[in-house]
Amino acid sequence: MHIVMLGSESVKKEWTIDTRLHKLTRVSEPGEFSQIKADVYIDMLFEFESNRVGLLKTLSAPVMINDVSFPIKDIGTQFIRFNGWSTFLDKPVIEASCMDDLKEKATGIFKVLDKKAAWVSDTPGFITPRIISMIINEAYYALGDGVSTKSEIDIAMKLGTGYPYGPFEWSKLIGLKSINELLQQLMKLDKKYSPAPALTKELNA
Repeated sequence: MHIVMLGSESVKKEWTIDTRLHKLTRVSEPGEFSQIKADVYIDMLFEFESNRVGLLKTLSAPVMINDVSFPIKDIGTQFIRFNGWSTFLDKPVIEASCMDDLKEKATGIFKVLDKKAAWVSDTPGFITPRIISMIINEAYYALGDGVSTKSEIDIAMKLGTGYPYGPFEWSKLIGLKSINELLQQLMKLDKKYSPAPALTKELNA
């Protein structure tokens, strides 16, 4: 299988592939996808904008996109959507969603990448990112209310829950822009997901 992947070097290293059996080609720009014939294309830096989506739709092989915020019914039903947020790719199981007619092929692709797909509903946030984004957002509400400092909240959450990261550590690793993007989509479903003022202030600083 020939896989073409767009992504940062740190992210690419989180994927495992047996190069004796399969070929992995790394590209640095979306436009390079169309210049290379492959069995699957992986866009780790996906952004939901018309030119990007239009380009990916022209590819003749399955396209996997790192997208947590937008359902495939909005992006395009030919895509395989998965949670590629930082700190989640090094796990053996990966949350993903696609149309039923693509699942068998997608399962095979994930197997080549040494991952097992956990097929979840095609909703904003899947499962884990939705919960993590809420935890991070609540931490920003606590920060804004003067409950404690970032470092103290991080320490308390790690000691009290056993999480590998505190909410502010997690937000830095994932990217506050990604957290906010997901919260904005979830807020359309329920106002309880409204980004904390402290989060918005930091994002716009």
